[in-house]
Amino acid sequence: MSVKVNHITKLYGAQKALDAISFEIGSAQVVGFLGPNGAGKSTMMKIITCYIPQTSGSVSVNGFDTVEQSIEVRKQVGYLPENNPLYLDMYVKEYLSFIAGLHIKSSLVEKRVKEMVEMTSLGLEQKKKIGALSKGYRQRVGLAQAMIHNPEVLILDEPTSGLDPNQLVDIRNLIKTIGKEKIVILSTHIMQEVEAICDRVIIVNKGKIVADDRTEVIQQKTQPESILEIEFEIATDISLLKSIKGISRVEALGKNKYKLHSPAGIDLRSELFEFAVKNHLKILTLQKTESTLEEIFHQLTK
Repeated sequence: MSVKVNHITKLYGAQKALDAISFEIGSAQVVGFLGPNGAGKSTMMKIITCYIPQTSGSVSVNGFDTVEQSIEVRKQVGYLPENNPLYLDMYVKEYLSFIAGLHIKSSLVEKRVKEMVEMTSLGLEQKKKIGALSKGYRQRVGLAQAMIHNPEVLILDEPTSGLDPNQLVDIRNLIKTIGKEKIVILSTHIMQEVEAICDRVIIVNKGKIVADDRTEVIQQKTQPESILEIEFEIATDISLLKSIKGISRVEALGKNKYKLHSPAGIDLRSELFEFAVKNHLKILTLQKTESTLEEIFHQLTK
């Protein structure tokens, strides 16, 4: 299974939504496709799923070109759009049976619908009209229709929009499980969600890729310094802390707590324990802090 995006540019008149974007996904994994509003995320997803053509460049899914072999690509891809268009007058089970009938043999439809209803926890809702469902359950229906033909690539644009905290946990776990067997590309603005389920992150800004790697690698690359938070039993003189070799800056965080800054890659823990012994201080807590993905996102897209 694979998704190959090669120098994709998309123009809307004079506006350049995507600017020579390239990336490749070659194995089962969950990839977070992130960016501020207007960065080109949904446009890229629509190109991969054959909803709109690119201006230049090429995209292939499992070896099939999205322009020359769009029908084959659609067989390989499941898609949950941002606005999740559904037939509101249809019942849940009726709708899923209709979608399944477009993709698979009629003899397999009932079994597949049952599997999807169970997987997305729609059992109690399957006999209701879609128009009577909450937004969260409509998202579940959209996710079920995207997976109903068992595609190898799943494109999810804001898949957890409108879900309550309990539903969020269920859907996140489901996406993580699916990512062990399929390529999942998801767009979201919830950074905690990305940190919880994504194996890799691609961040776009103004139509260009500004970061593409595993989450922890991006954190290491974008954090210019190491930060330690320390708490002593009693207050100490900041000037003494500044005298420790390797510390570039000290911040007081309140009673007996301090934030210690040093160049990236420097580990000051041994020096701090020696400092505490020398000055007859007791260390209550010592914690290394890292930039959150949300902070990195702001840094790369501001």
